[in-house]
Amino acid sequence: MSTKTPPEPFHPDLAAARWLPLFSAGPRTLWMFRLTPPGIQPEPDVDVSTVPFRTPAGERPYRVFRPRQAPDSAAAAPLPALFWIHGGGLILGTPQQDDGTNLALARDLGIAVFSASYRLAPEHPAPAALDDLVAGFREVVARAAEFGIDPSRIAVGGASAGGGLAAALAQRLHDEGGPQPVFQLLAYPMLDDRTVLRDDIDTRHLRMWSPASNRFAWSAYLGADAGAADDAAGAGIRSSVVPARRDDLSGLPPAWIGVGTLDLFHDEDATYANRLVAAGVPCELSLVPGAFHGFDAVFRKAGVSRAFHAEWARVLRGAFQLETETAG
Repeated sequence: MSTKTPPEPFHPDLAAARWLPLFSAGPRTLWMFRLTPPGIQPEPDVDVSTVPFRTPAGERPYRVFRPRQAPDSAAAAPLPALFWIHGGGLILGTPQQDDGTNLALARDLGIAVFSASYRLAPEHPAPAALDDLVAGFREVVARAAEFGIDPSRIAVGGASAGGGLAAALAQRLHDEGGPQPVFQLLAYPMLDDRTVLRDDIDTRHLRMWSPASNRFAWSAYLGADAGAADDAAGAGIRSSVVPARRDDLSGLPPAWIGVGTLDLFHDEDATYANRLVAAGVPCELSLVPGAFHGFDAVFRKAGVSRAFHAEWARVLRGAFQLETETAG
């Protein structure tokens, strides 16, 4: 029997994660996790504003990022746009929590970014959040001239629960017709409530999002026991708001899915990526060895986090054909 110490499971850039505790969100601790972070200070090259958008439940504040451009320059042509959805397990989060990455994308790619606001569970179970986002996406399209964007070049994206909502949004927009997103940017997305049923997950190296948090969040969002069988009460709601529950994934926009090998969502994300490809949807799956859930938000300056965000920029350039425009 070998007595060697097993290799460090975390990526070398994330080695300090061994000291991070694994908290769990629940009905008694939810208020602590809902503290609102301050928004980032704007930069000279990017306009940052808070703009009201209409939803089925009234107006909600969106954070809007636009690169500053000379009005008479060639660059004043309509911009591509990213419709970004914040994470927080469907129960937490605000648009401004992602100000840093959204500002950087607007600045570095020369695109507009709309960071959406939506109702949270358990106060507002499904499909409230998705209803809000469908309305928000359509309003971005309707107000394209006002914001100086190209309505035919809008991508949807998000991290964690935001990534799951982005996938669900793409599905619903496909079903309802009308303007469609050109791409899905899904960072460690929360896609499948049935993960709560698994009893084979090694929790020793999970960070930031626990199985207990996952069960509470999905149950709060679905208004029923997470992981329930499709033929149980409420299956109609689950199949329309849980992306992995959808049978037919054909016809959806191309996608990029990035997830760490130590993420609770690793398996469900890899499975969804493979199903997209099998359905004829171009999908690139990027696996980050030794990375846990939300690693890039905790260790923003780590090399592996910078590389992860560089992937976002790369695939968005391709989706928006920005490299072609620059070369031409």
